[in-house]
Amino acid sequence: MRLKRLTLVNFRNYSRLEIAFDRPLIVLQGDNAQGKSNLLEAIYMLATSKSPRANSDRDLLNWFAESDIQPYARIDAEVERGPRTERIEITVLKTNGGTNGPAVRKQIRINGVNRRALDLLGHLNVVLFVPQDVELVDGSPSVRRRYLDIMLCQINPRYCRALSEYSHAVVQRSHLLRRLRERPGDPAQLAYWDEMLTTRGSEVITWRRRAVIALDQLAGAIHRELTNGSELLRLKYQPSLPIPEALQPPLGLELAVAQDEIAAIQAAFAERLARLRPAELHQGACLVGPHRDDLRFLVNGRDLQTYGSRGQQRTAALSLKMAETRLMHAETGEHPVLLLDDVLSELDTKRRECLLEAVNGVEQAILTTTDLTLFSADFLARADSLRVTEGRLQRLNVGSGPDD
Repeated sequence: MRLKRLTLVNFRNYSRLEIAFDRPLIVLQGDNAQGKSNLLEAIYMLATSKSPRANSDRDLLNWFAESDIQPYARIDAEVERGPRTERIEITVLKTNGGTNGPAVRKQIRINGVNRRALDLLGHLNVVLFVPQDVELVDGSPSVRRRYLDIMLCQINPRYCRALSEYSHAVVQRSHLLRRLRERPGDPAQLAYWDEMLTTRGSEVITWRRRAVIALDQLAGAIHRELTNGSELLRLKYQPSLPIPEALQPPLGLELAVAQDEIAAIQAAFAERLARLRPAELHQGACLVGPHRDDLRFLVNGRDLQTYGSRGQQRTAALSLKMAETRLMHAETGEHPVLLLDDVLSELDTKRRECLLEAVNGVEQAILTTTDLTLFSADFLARADSLRVTEGRLQRLNVGSGPDD
């Protein structure tokens, strides 16, 4: 899996960019606020349809495009997957909107055909490394849930469908709970949404549980190498309902062989819902389910969020991301494209070497940096190096200045 060509129009600070990626290693060098992260953001959107940074898709439009009759931003790419090449286009259009002012809508096309965001998943898989990855350890549970969801949606779109249906059920059931709190009625009205919640929720929990067990094994080995064997990292999935103790640790993420596991979790979910019914009616909210689950990081038995140093938290996050690349390859048979946004400057020499070694083992990696001296001469000799300046790219002959 490789990104072969990328075109940006009116995206962030890129008025227009067309570039072909001919080598598996691409290094983007430039000062801060020149557009390096924006380029990685565009590639991430090609994989997930969502920006890893923007609060609103309106933020993606180039300022100068606002004066156009129909302001828009476009990301257009060719992705090579084995013997075939696919084209992915995402267009963000500004519309007149309604009473709340201008709005935007997003169009997705795959090989020239309009598709849903759900259909995009799996056509280009990426793993993004950013300095803020430490928030996976010390941030809120929602950050960790989102991380698991994005990874699993890329591995298997069926997970994304189950998650989407579960999230819809949570919203609808919460509306009904609030209505029953304000105007008491027959709680039997909840039966349909209870069934949807437990059916789809048990699938989400099963997939997440299996993924965390796999990540635990992979990240633990990576973490031992990064810490010279001094630290034992464990990842623990922490559901908001008790998982039946009889369930054995699963192998792989395929749910076709997990029906007994799903059924056991669904039964436990339904039992917990029944116990919490009075509290949910009182609070008007869904109090249990994967929307309240968490992922814990333990080093030598101690919770890193509470007791870990900043360095330990950063190393654990790095171990997790490196494990993610291996898991995605194992499950899909394809290496994800690695996107590393100025992370090397945050690492010591040992961790930098381990990360670059992992980069050498993938089909394609795109790295940003302000400082080319963080890379060895051998690494740069094998990479396609480009300088980013105010939304423009210029190829470099490393060691001899810009390439005319």
